Amino acid sequence: MTHLDVILRSDPSRTVVRPFEPGDPEGFVDPDRPRAARIAERIMTLDEDGLDAELNRIKGSFSAPSERLRQYLLDRLNEIPGLGVDRAALSEKQALVIGGYFCEEYSFEAAALFNPSVVLWPDQSGVPEGSLRFVMALRGIGEGHMSSVTFRTGTWTPGKSLEVDKPSPMAIPPHVRKSDGDAVRQHVVMDCGGSHDVSETVLFPVTKAQSQGVEDLRLVRFEEEDGGISYLGTYTAFSGASARSELLRVGPDFKTFEMTPLTGALSGGKGMALFPRMIDGRYAMLTRHDNENVWLAYSDDILVWDKAEKILIPPRFSWEFVQMGNCGSPIEIDEGWLVLTHGVGSVRNYCLGASLLDKKDPGKLLGRMRLPLVHPSPKERDGYVPNVVYSCGGLVHGRTLLLPYGVADSFTTFATVEVDAILDAMV
Repeated sequence: MTHLDVILRSDPSRTVVRPFEPGDPEGFVDPDRPRAARIAERIMTLDEDGLDAELNRIKGSFSAPSERLRQYLLDRLNEIPGLGVDRAALSEKQALVIGGYFCEEYSFEAAALFNPSVVLWPDQSGVPEGSLRFVMALRGIGEGHMSSVTFRTGTWTPGKSLEVDKPSPMAIPPHVRKSDGDAVRQHVVMDCGGSHDVSETVLFPVTKAQSQGVEDLRLVRFEEEDGGISYLGTYTAFSGASARSELLRVGPDFKTFEMTPLTGALSGGKGMALFPRMIDGRYAMLTRHDNENVWLAYSDDILVWDKAEKILIPPRFSWEFVQMGNCGSPIEIDEGWLVLTHGVGSVRNYCLGASLLDKKDPGKLLGRMRLPLVHPSPKERDGYVPNVVYSCGGLVHGRTLLLPYGVADSFTTFATVEVDAILDAMV
C-alpha cells in the first residue's frame, strides 16, 4: 500500500439551509390553531419597519447568496404545514420573513467527514491522458449526530498524483420536487439544480425513515443492458430507532436525486452493495442482513430483495472473527469481481481486506486476503470511534486501486495499491 498525504477533514464553516418545524409537546397540541399558524399570526402584526428589521436579521444569519436565499425562503413558505394564512395575499416581505422563521442554518459536516465512495465523473473530456476525473460521496455528521451526504471531485493520475478539488464555501439545500408513496415505500425526487458545483450539493434527511441520517452511500457507475450508464447508490436510512436500505438514482451532472426505499426481507439493515451491471439478466447485490457474513442476492426488480442465495464470505481469519461486510460495490477486473471488505476483530477493530469472486458466477469465492489491506495505525487510531477504518467503495484504473477510507469515524484519507499485489496476497 502507498498511503497518500491527502486528508479531508470536517469543516464547521460549511453550512446549508434546511427546514425548521417547531411543534407542540404532548398535551398542548391545538389542531384548530397549530404552532405554525400561531407563529404566522405574530409575524403578521409586524409593520414595514419591523419586517425590514427581521428580513435583515434573516439575511445576516445565513451565508447563502441573497438570490438563492430569497428563492429558498419563498419555496419554504409553500412547504410549511398548518400555516393558516392566505399565501397569495402576502407581500413578498411577509412571505420571506415567514419562510425565514421556518428554516435554520445547519453545519452538516461539523463533527466528521468519512466513509467515502468514489466513481468516475460522467464527463472525462479535457482530462490529460493517463489521468481521470472522479466524484466522491462522503458522510458528514453535524449537530445532533445527524448524517448527510456531501460530495467532492478530483483528478487522479496513478503513480503520480491525487488532487481533490477545494469544495465551494457554500452549500445548496435540495428542493423536494416530488414526494409520493406511503411511509414504507416513500419515493422522493430532489432537485439540486441551484448548485453550480457538485460540492455545493448536500443530501440531508427529508423523510421520517431518514430523520436521523442518510448514511454510507455506496456509489456505483452502473452499466445498463443497452450499454447506457447510470449512477446509482445504496445507503442506510436511519430513523433513530431503526435502519433500512434505500436506493439513490443520480441524474445528469449530479443535479437531481431520486430516493426510494428497498423492500423485501433483506432490506431492513445496513451495508447493501449493488453489482455494477446485471448478471445473467438479474440485478445482483451483496448484503449483510445477518450482521455477520457477506451474502449474495439476486433480483428481477432492483427495488425488491426478498431472498439471499448463499453466504459468500464468512469470517475466517482473526481480524474478522466478529463479522464481515462489504466496502462498496464489486469492481470488475480481468480476473473476476474484486470485493473490498471490512472485518471486525478483537477490541472492535475494523480492518479492510479484499476477496475475489468468479466473473461469470459471483457465487464462487476464488480467494481472499489472509491479512488486512488496511488496519488502524497508532497515529490514525484516535477519533470519534477509535480503531476503525472503513470505506464505501474504491476505483480501479489500469491495474491500480484507489482506496479512499474513513479513519475513526472522523476524517478521510487515501491509499493506492496494485491489483496484482492484492491478488498475490490472497489464499
